[in-house]
Amino acid sequence: MDLFNQKELAARTFKVGKKRIKLNPDKQDKLKDAITRFDLRKLKGTAITVKNKKGVSTVRANKLKEQKKKGRKKGAGNKKGPKYSRISRKQLWINKVRTQRKLLKELKDKSILSKEIYRKIYNMISGGFFRSRAHLKLYITTRLEK
Repeated sequence: MDLFNQKELAARTFKVGKKRIKLNPDKQDKLKDAITRFDLRKLKGTAITVKNKKGVSTVRANKLKEQKKKGRKKGAGNKKGPKYSRISRKQLWINKVRTQRKLLKELKDKSILSKEIYRKIYNMISGGFFRSRAHLKLYITTRLEK
């Protein structure tokens, strides 16, 4: 039995697409008699069911988030936006200076550096002389050899 018209009318009545209307094959005789919107509304829940709307799944997004939490997917090919929009110049500077000062303090506490050399290098760090912690180490090792 063809219930195309009933399905189309039900879709318009319930303001959903035809794909979301499910007609119960056991209640075909009732559906055949239903020719008005009022009749269709009475049959909703028994002979006519409206399928739920499909949403956007967050499974893939959550999986990606989990990977990023582990430190993956952070290479050059996955970066969006300019360099300094991801981390500001100031924050980069702060991170660099803090690591250098921490190393310097450790060397002073181990009494590898004297107060005078410590103060001199500390001021050089403040002036931005060293590119990185490794550069600072290199400078100190070459300086102490002399």
